[in-house]
Amino acid sequence: MKLQQLRYIWEVARHGLNVSATAESLYTSQPGVSKQIRQLEDELGVLIFQRSGKHLTEVTKAGAAIIDVAGRILGEVENIRRIAQENSAATQGSLSIATTHTQARYVLPPTIKGFIAKYPEVALHMYQGTPLQISELAVNRNVDFAIATEALELFDNLVMLPCYRWNRSIIVPDGHPLTQVKPLTLDAIARYPIVTYVFGFTGRSQLDDAFTAAGLEAKVAFSAVDADVIKTYVKLGLGVGIIATLAYDAEEDRGLTALPASHLFDYSVTKIGFRRGTFLRGYMYEFIERFAPHLTRDVVERAVATTDREEFDRLFEGLVLPEH
Repeated sequence: MKLQQLRYIWEVARHGLNVSATAESLYTSQPGVSKQIRQLEDELGVLIFQRSGKHLTEVTKAGAAIIDVAGRILGEVENIRRIAQENSAATQGSLSIATTHTQARYVLPPTIKGFIAKYPEVALHMYQGTPLQISELAVNRNVDFAIATEALELFDNLVMLPCYRWNRSIIVPDGHPLTQVKPLTLDAIARYPIVTYVFGFTGRSQLDDAFTAAGLEAKVAFSAVDADVIKTYVKLGLGVGIIATLAYDAEEDRGLTALPASHLFDYSVTKIGFRRGTFLRGYMYEFIERFAPHLTRDVVERAVATTDREEFDRLFEGLVLPEH
């Protein structure tokens, strides 16, 4: 059994049983991948994948268990590399982050600027996607950190740490009738078409829950993953925008008025997550603390060591999260 073979079956499963795509991602040949998988199956005496002709069609029950163990082995191999690097080149390496547009555009820039200034020899990579895609990237070890509001809780093997809380604002063109409604109500907002985030993005679920709880239907005329796109279409008169308050800038968003709406919606919490069992290098702990100052190395290490959910919650009990 070779480490390379374990990597091949792990990557094939991650690429939806597409051997060609797997070979391309690993800079090798498709026949080479297929041959190594066959050799591993022959050695183990079980099929890892079912086949139809030359195509892989599904993962066998035994194969699923083998792939799961292979993933853990590959993770530990990566941890060994990180331990060695931490002791031989503490300020060199790489850090990969998956996040949403809102985090990348409005929250992370100061953190990243300060981090790069201190660690110029650490290559920083950022990926953007849906919260579900972001979480899966962390689970599959394609990135070190996932930063999002939605979906992280769907994965038990992610350590999720609360970073900050935020709420929403109603965005309307200057002079819009809603600017005269005091206090602003959900009923008044529901009378207009709404422009907001795609479901599953940036606290959209809490937004929908608020209208439902009030017995109202939010008439979403247009949805997007990007707050800047939402603001563009509000300016065009497509509807009333609902975005994260942190995504509004009075100077940059001239022509639009932001109406505070924190009294209408529950606060959302943005979290940073990483796969349980990951060896965090020193600069990774520092990145977390730069992004969320209450998440010191000691707090993170205690959170990682905690496997009981109630004990984990007690760790952050009474903590007043910063607000963006």
